[in-house]
Parts: sequence; structure tokens; C-alpha cells
Amino acid sequence: MTKPKIIEASIRDVTCGSSVTIIQPVNIYECTLEDGTFVGPFVEIQKRVKIGKRTKIQSHSFICELVTIGMDCFIGHGVCFINDLFSKGRPAGGDQSLWKETMVGNRVSIGSNATILPVNICDDVVIGAGAVVTKNIIVPGIYVGNPARLLKK
Repeated sequence: MTKPKIIEASIRDVTCGSSVTIIQPVNIYECTLEDGTFVGPFVEIQKRVKIGKRTKIQSHSFICELVTIGMDCFIGHGVCFINDLFSKGRPAGGDQSLWKETMVGNRVSIGSNATILPVNICDDVVIGAGAVVTKNIIVPGIYVGNPARLLKK
């Protein structure tokens, strides 16, 4: 029997502003966390991600490459961001040209266990727990469901 390759979770090559708090264990690498960011345990933030000032990311969330999150946002427990839409009927794998960006505006609150596909979300939005955001959100308000729909402006 052979031994598996073991890579430990770590915080590596992260650009941090002032007063950033990170609760371990986490896997965070090659990204930017601006002033006052909070990251809870069991979070993964991948390279080229930018998290805005005073944003809070709760435990068990996954933020993949090509995601930008604005200032004063709240990312609930277990939120998952997706950058691969399986546009060729299967995972893109190493073909990063198929990956898509996600932009989250300022003062956005995303409820626990929401899934965010590659979209743009404007400022001042609340996304309900368990929602699946499949399209751009251009009107401030409260969005719920699968797929997420405007509940209230």
C-alpha cells in the first residue's frame, strides 16, 4: 500500500488589510482580504478572490477563483460559489478559460447554504438561506428560492 499525498490546510500568500480576523482551520491562498474582514473556520478562499472591507464570512463556506465580494457583506454558513457552468457537459477541469466571474456588490447578505453561480449581484441585496442564484441580480431587494426570485424590493 502507498501513502497518500497529504497537503495541510493553510493560509498562504494572502494580502490582508488591517484588523483581519481568521478562525482556523481554513484554506486561504493567493487572495486579498481588505480591512476588517472576518473569516470563520472551515472556509476555503481560492486564489484571485477579493473580499471587501468589513465583510464577514461564516464557517464552511467555499469561495472559488474569480469571485469578488464588496464591502460590508455577510456570507452565511455553508455558502458555495461556483465558477464552472459545465458548458461542455462536464467539468472544465484545468481549462480555466471556461470558468466565469462572480461579482457581489456592497451591503449584500447571503443566507446559509445558498449557492451562487457566476453572476453579478448589485448593492443592497439579501439572498435567503438555501437560495440558488442563477441569474444576475440588478434590482436591490430580497431574493429567495431555487432559482432565486425577487420576493420584495
